[in-house]
Amino acid sequence: MVSQLKVRKIGNSLGLIVPKELSELMHVQEGDTLHAIVDERGGVRITPFDPHFEDALQAFERTRRKYRNALKELAK
Repeated sequence: MVSQLKVRKIGNSLGLIVPKELSELMHVQEGDTLHAIVDERGGVRITPFDPHFEDALQAFERTRRKYRNALKELAK
């Protein structure tokens, strides 16, 4: 699927107009945050998924395993 995004001036900024079909495919609505990820070749990928969430989840898992007993006691 190839979609064209229109660039519009919004105040002092520029905004992208996302076609309805693409917004439905991405499951995004007005007010949602999109993330632009630039790859090593200069291409840009736009996604609704936070690229840093995976890192945060892995850090949580390490902490949860390390402090399992302490967390169990706090839960009581």
